[in-house]
Amino acid sequence: MVLAAVSASSTAQPSYPNRPIRVVIQFAPGGSDVVARILTNKMSESLGQPFVIDNRPGAAGVIGANIVAKAAPDGYTTLFATASFAVTAAFNKNLPYDSIKDFDSIGFIGSQPFLLVVHPSVQANSVKDFIALSKAKPLNYGSTGGGGIGHLTHELFNYQTGIKATHVPYKGTGPIVTALIAGEVPSGMVNISGAWGHVRGGRLRALGVASLKRTATAPDLPTISESGVPGFESGTWYGLTAPRGTATSAIALLNREMAAALKTDAREKIVGLGVDIAASTPSEFSAYMRAEVAKWSKIIKVAGITDG
Repeated sequence: MVLAAVSASSTAQPSYPNRPIRVVIQFAPGGSDVVARILTNKMSESLGQPFVIDNRPGAAGVIGANIVAKAAPDGYTTLFATASFAVTAAFNKNLPYDSIKDFDSIGFIGSQPFLLVVHPSVQANSVKDFIALSKAKPLNYGSTGGGGIGHLTHELFNYQTGIKATHVPYKGTGPIVTALIAGEVPSGMVNISGAWGHVRGGRLRALGVASLKRTATAPDLPTISESGVPGFESGTWYGLTAPRGTATSAIALLNREMAAALKTDAREKIVGLGVDIAASTPSEFSAYMRAEVAKWSKIIKVAGITDG
């Protein structure tokens, strides 16, 4: 009996996790990895193992996602997925991985919604005013780049409202915000973290927020959905996924730790970045990602958008 116990003990697998967990980020440092670092630093305190942030930029996020898709499904490699993960899948049907079938969702974290903003000279004080003005005389709109989430968001708005507008692409949030403030372009959909300070300073006017519920960052600002465009929603969202086949016990543990971390001081820090927290179950996040890919695939098709 003693020998049997010793044998069983010697072959028993150590509990998960017993070594560092890698979190692959699809972009260079300084962007989405800020949220990832805040969250995983708090999770590591509870799990007793560090989370190692691994930035793998390139090919619109494909390089990083492919690393995770091909990694061993042992719970020690994860992907910090963002909205661009779904946009890339919608654009490219020939990826080296399947964005849905090759990943197991761990959980949703939250999103930074877009704001519909205009230059103060634009004669519109609400979403309804803007739609009426645009139908009477189509306005140009700016975005952070052709084929990006900001571009698709405005095309979604055009599709749901029936307005026509000419797209003017810029190279990132800074350039489009600068152009809006200067009046080079009258309107745009800009991430709340990049625009809200300028709205508060009176340099831009926000007409609505692209979330289904009012955002904690600007609770007095109406949603675009409640302003006459039902169901309109878009933003930069964040979540955690793993390679397909990862043990359900590991997925469940990481999901629980995410939810617990988002109830600590980490929540305050992430909300301070303009993120609306919305922790979810793995199945809820999986359904959300499928819906995102389908939504953007439709908009890309109806608007005739090409990547870039």
